Amino acid sequence: MYLNRKQHIATLTATLVAMLSYCIPLNAADTHTKTSTGRDVVSHMFRPDEADSKEEVTSERLDKKKMEPMDYVPVIHGTVRSKYEYHSMIDAHRFQVRNVRFDISGYVCPIVAYRIEYDFCDKGDDKLTNAYVRVFPVKGLAMSLGAIKLPYGIENGRSPHNYYFANRAFVGKQLASLRDVGFTVGYTLKDVFPFSIEAGIYNGSGIAVHEEWQKEFNYAGKLDINPAKWFNFRFSFLSDKPEAVRMNYYNLGLFSEFHGFHLEAEWVYKTYSANAFNPTYGVDAFINYDLALPKVFSKMSFAVRYDFMNDNCEGIASDDGSYGIDDAMRHRITGGVTLSFAKPFVADLRINYEKYFYRDWSLSDISEQDKLVVEIVARF
Repeated sequence: MYLNRKQHIATLTATLVAMLSYCIPLNAADTHTKTSTGRDVVSHMFRPDEADSKEEVTSERLDKKKMEPMDYVPVIHGTVRSKYEYHSMIDAHRFQVRNVRFDISGYVCPIVAYRIEYDFCDKGDDKLTNAYVRVFPVKGLAMSLGAIKLPYGIENGRSPHNYYFANRAFVGKQLASLRDVGFTVGYTLKDVFPFSIEAGIYNGSGIAVHEEWQKEFNYAGKLDINPAKWFNFRFSFLSDKPEAVRMNYYNLGLFSEFHGFHLEAEWVYKTYSANAFNPTYGVDAFINYDLALPKVFSKMSFAVRYDFMNDNCEGIASDDGSYGIDDAMRHRITGGVTLSFAKPFVADLRINYEKYFYRDWSLSDISEQDKLVVEIVARF
């Protein structure tokens, strides 16, 4: 039996109404239990890759007496990020699939957990992002062995579905966005004076290289202090040696959340051994405000960011043995709006505009220039 045009329209309308009725919350409070995108970064700091505490099941040991068979069932999550970008300076366009990431985590016993995460499309490439076993020998103590994101910084620690902006800040991308293979240990205290400390030792060859023998390692660590519910402080250190020159990063981060606002600032200072390159420094500061909405979208977020970095070197020598500029000094102002769909799944529609300022435009990368970015993120 074939449907005529009117019947097709009626069927399509009924389908759309049904879909919208599912997305529209009965009450804003029902779906707006958290006031900010990435709120979980505040509520649960001790993780190598920030995520929702309900999603990250490998964050702490389980109580054997309270465990049920379902506690051993793996938890599967996925993230898809797709973008449209318009380069306003050259009047050009492009589409990108930024992430197709799948994450499996779970427990094999109350004190042993695992996590496997793989990105099947990162701008056309695929890569392993996490693969480790985590052991909880005593309450508050966790030890991880495997491929993991280094415990360093605030921006560097976020997962794609927790970003506030379509593109990461310089301090989290150009200045140490690192994953590696190694051993991490951390301790968390939640009572009296809440804090957590995490440190590790790593190969230094990157997450894709596992067979090279090492005579020197990379080191990373972070200390989180939470003196009040609305204020958080983080100090991080990273020592990286890709070749002959060792680079040390010193990172200070502060962030706060109250009444729908999220304020954050992060500073980085980077030195090079043997004075191979002048010190690099960078800053990232932004404010985000969430406005709860009653229908279709659960909230609308308004965000403004300023970030800066001076000339940066990645520590790889040129053919003549010198160390040159890999990332030129620049300032950037980013403004944007994010529309968040109602749960049960995380879905964000984000519109950003990035304005760059260079001392020398001839050193700029074409992808690091003025552009409009429209992004949609789905997390399940």
